[in-house]
Amino acid sequence: MKAMNSSVALDKRDSVGKALEKKKGLFYYIKYDFILYLMLIIPVAYILTFKYAPMYGIQIAFKDYNIFQGVNMSPWNNFETFKQIFSSVQFFQVVRNTLLLNGLDLLVGFPAPIILAILINELVWNKFKKVSQTILYLPHFLSWVIIGGIVAQLLSPTGMLNSLISDMGGQPLPFLTNKFAWVATYSLVGVWQNAGWGTILYLAAMTGIDKQLYEAADADGAGRFRKIWHVTLPGIRPTIAILLILQLGNIMAINFDRPFNIQNNLVMDFGDVISTYVYRVGIQSANFSVGAAVGLFQSVICLIFLVTSNYITRKLGENGIW
Repeated sequence: MKAMNSSVALDKRDSVGKALEKKKGLFYYIKYDFILYLMLIIPVAYILTFKYAPMYGIQIAFKDYNIFQGVNMSPWNNFETFKQIFSSVQFFQVVRNTLLLNGLDLLVGFPAPIILAILINELVWNKFKKVSQTILYLPHFLSWVIIGGIVAQLLSPTGMLNSLISDMGGQPLPFLTNKFAWVATYSLVGVWQNAGWGTILYLAAMTGIDKQLYEAADADGAGRFRKIWHVTLPGIRPTIAILLILQLGNIMAINFDRPFNIQNNLVMDFGDVISTYVYRVGIQSANFSVGAAVGLFQSVICLIFLVTSNYITRKLGENGIW
């Protein structure tokens, strides 16, 4: 009877608490967490100004845009812009190149920070671990303009590496002049620039793994590789799933800085991607309708990939983004 009375009392308390919570309106929570809401003003203003407000210009993709007439006064063109880009051979070439380079980044660049984080996590000497982390993070803070200059100085036909190879009696390697070698160089430079920074999330996820799991594995006689496979990797699997979804969602999106600063005229068969195509055709040639249409197409494809990858991840039993 006492147990029943206590359970009834708990139910009543929960119902009263829920009723009081419903009475609390928006102003109560703003007053209660005033500082937190105040801190949100700047990021929300940034997102509204630079992410949502520019969506007004999407209609340029459906118009014969004239900079002197403006967005509203420019006439509609009955999807002529999309007909133009979908009938262009060059457009499908840049789409292929974008998928190729992003696919290589996914294949080579995505596992790199996972492997690197596991190696750092396995280090015993803490001072060496901290120094290694700092050194690996540094390339992330270099702009692609600087990295492009470093790549040119090191890997060009007359660069330091090829000069060293020539001095040793070898033949210079076409790192930046052969299109296939350029693709490999592009991918490896991206790994060098991003892998160290990408380890941060995985190392943070590893700190949340229960230490008792490692102790139980030790008690069972598991070696280091067994513990990595059966404890560490399952422990960071949710983080891997989330980051994989985000990267798949950007499979059609590619930054402008990286290909623009590494490419040259000899490798444009693979080096010309959507972002450089939009810059060249949309901005340099002042064909703003084509640039907007290509950007809209890119965003729609990215959204499809994001939703699909999130759906598949949830079906496989992992937590998705939503």
